[in-house]
Amino acid sequence: MTMTKQVFFRSEKVSARDKAATTSDVARQIIETEAADRIRKNARLRQLREAQPFELKTVRQARRGMIPVVGPTR
Repeated sequence: MTMTKQVFFRSEKVSARDKAATTSDVARQIIETEAADRIRKNARLRQLREAQPFELKTVRQARRGMIPVVGPTR
């Protein structure tokens, strides 16, 4: 086989429909892979979060001057 330009660069035309189908297939594969990775990551993070010890935090009392306003003020 002789190394010529015609061997490497074939002038076959690809239809726009085939290009669009290839692009759609590749995009779907990428989206599905990313979704699977995201689900796997969230499951791992949830498992780590649930493995941490649980402690209740105390709530500080509000200062007297800090009264929440309900409705319009004058």
